[in-house]
Amino acid sequence: MIIKTSPDEIENFLTDAANVKGYCDAVYFPESESEVIEAVKLAERDHLSLTVSGNGTGLTGGRVPKGGIVLSTERLNNIKEISKEGRYAIVEPGVILKDFQETVESKGLFYPPDPTERNCFIGATVATNSSGAKTFKYGPTRNYVIGLNVVLADGELLRLERGKCKANGYVISLQSEGGKQYSFEIPDYKMPQTKHAAGYYCHKDMDAIDLFIGSEGTLGIITEIKVKLLDLPENILSAVVFFENEEDGLNFIEEARNLSYEARLNGANNEIDARGLEYFDENSLHMLREDYPQIPQGAKSGVWFEQEINDSNEEDIFTKWLELVAKFNANEETAWFASNNADREKFKDFRHSISWKISEFIARRNITKVGTDIAVPDDKFRDFLKEMVQSVKKENLDYVVYGHFGNSHAHLNMLPKDQIEFVAAKKLYMQICKRAVELSGTISAEHGIGKLKKEYLHMMFGEENIKKMAKLKSSLDPKHIFGIGNIFDEKYL
Repeated sequence: MIIKTSPDEIENFLTDAANVKGYCDAVYFPESESEVIEAVKLAERDHLSLTVSGNGTGLTGGRVPKGGIVLSTERLNNIKEISKEGRYAIVEPGVILKDFQETVESKGLFYPPDPTERNCFIGATVATNSSGAKTFKYGPTRNYVIGLNVVLADGELLRLERGKCKANGYVISLQSEGGKQYSFEIPDYKMPQTKHAAGYYCHKDMDAIDLFIGSEGTLGIITEIKVKLLDLPENILSAVVFFENEEDGLNFIEEARNLSYEARLNGANNEIDARGLEYFDENSLHMLREDYPQIPQGAKSGVWFEQEINDSNEEDIFTKWLELVAKFNANEETAWFASNNADREKFKDFRHSISWKISEFIARRNITKVGTDIAVPDDKFRDFLKEMVQSVKKENLDYVVYGHFGNSHAHLNMLPKDQIEFVAAKKLYMQICKRAVELSGTISAEHGIGKLKKEYLHMMFGEENIKKMAKLKSSLDPKHIFGIGNIFDEKYL
């Protein structure tokens, strides 16, 4: 196992895409499950904190260490098996998501989770229960994880298979490969019914595998993942349409969302049924126009959408989307429609570009990202969005709004120009999170909590439930080795 301690060799492991900064003594690079176990036993013996690191694409500081050692999963990067007949794959955590998806698609199969940054490691997407544009139809990463190998803080190995071990009420009992028994209580709090990735996933009689999905490296180290695959869609309709006012764009998304829900309820295959509905406000389009000059000058909002189609329904579905475009006053002449896979990839890059632009902005200003990851119930989203935007305008802060509006999930990114504006943005962020909680929403719909959002999680669940999370962690990690500083403060341990 390679171990690096030189400052210039470990520098890349001390930050992430949100520009969170950290420090550590060494970075370990295991190349096998047995070497992961070796590193964990060393950390336990010497009481060293251990932070698991993916590819640095996260936005909450989860992989950024605050001392101790870092365990990089980059050398655990093998695709072990892809079964076309069984429609599953077995991979190590350091496999890059984009590479995996392309390999799977070459075999006529499909892995739906698609976070904005596809250069992430699959292990990190499981650790944070990542989602993305296709979540509107397919749900988050959790829906596709059917098996996990997890190394616990004492070096014992768990092999979890979906459906094989469930909680008895709020008590989970597990047995390691070495025969060690674990039994512990899980919190009994109520999670929001929105898209949600904040804190431990817990509910009565849950499948034990779900506890580790989204646990952000605080309960164990994932060393192998088995995922469910689907058949590759025959074809995809992909488009970007522009509106001369924001209300038309929001109305377009709202109707497309409702039509999609209705089509799924009725099992209809020739109706509008989007797999992604993404929104861009005027400021987002302005930021993107430098790279995409074909964005219409008068556009006040834009929507990217996709739907799976086949030879039998392509004409009907295309016509229905055009009717919707016309109904909400989008200009068909300025709309972009993909005619082949290369065009669809360009549209995907367009959708992701706003995130990259913001990362560049905060890196240049050397500030930490101040961007919401909030989802609220569909019927409260429009009013909540207006409240957010008005509050930012009132503070005279620059901002952009974009995101997964099909899931009533908005990324409002404030862009402070100096430290005074940064402090004002952070204060406003707190108020926005509080309002989302009041509306039965979540403070983190897809990025997790990491080290940046702990105070907002406390606001969402309250101190008693935070203590229950900490007690759960202590049951599996009594020496408090893994992911210290992630999800909740160390004081609760």
